[in-house]
Amino acid sequence: MSGPIWLFDLDNTLHDASRAVFWRLNTSMTDYIEQHLKLPRDEADRLRVHYWRRYGATLLGLEKHHGIRAAHFLAQTHVLEGLEGQLHMPTVDRVALKRLPGRKFLLTNAPADYAKRVLTALDLAGCFEGIIAIEGMRVFGDLRPKPDVRMLRVVLARHKLPAHRCVLVEDTVANLRSAHQLGLRTVWMQHYLKDNPHGPEAGMGLHGRPPWVCVRIKKLRSLHQWRTQAAR
Repeated sequence: MSGPIWLFDLDNTLHDASRAVFWRLNTSMTDYIEQHLKLPRDEADRLRVHYWRRYGATLLGLEKHHGIRAAHFLAQTHVLEGLEGQLHMPTVDRVALKRLPGRKFLLTNAPADYAKRVLTALDLAGCFEGIIAIEGMRVFGDLRPKPDVRMLRVVLARHKLPAHRCVLVEDTVANLRSAHQLGLRTVWMQHYLKDNPHGPEAGMGLHGRPPWVCVRIKKLRSLHQWRTQAAR
């Protein structure tokens, strides 16, 4: 693994989004649907969950079936006032990430402004060479966020990142599976999943290791040891 290129997810990978972000985002998205689609509150919430389960992102359903503009939806739902004061990341993981050899990119289905806010609050803004956010995940005009294989192939080509040198560090196994299909190494970050029982990994358990996952970790500092072992 000489000269690795690290692609890091953001929420529930670099910080505890289950505690600080997800519940607020869910509320904000339901508010948006209630207001802009003129639906009763309970119906708006059901639609949010339905599109999330069907498409992997509520936004995709809203764009496809209701003509909602992605930029407007992302800007309105990610305001999250006071967010910075609620974010948490272990200091030892922050230090380990900064010391990790290799190029680093953020690869997130969140919008760029939100990602920049979070990285700045976590004192990680200077750690990443680039931020690849959902705005940069369109393929032939269609929004294709993770886990879309086509998007990932386009992103790698656009940034001239050889797949065999890339390592995706993620909390979502579906995203890791797509990366594995393209020849990336894959790291399943599990530290925060115990506090997110309604997430996509809730039904599969955290003790097994799917064949498309190279290694499971609970601390970012474990990446140093794994990198050394993988290089042998």
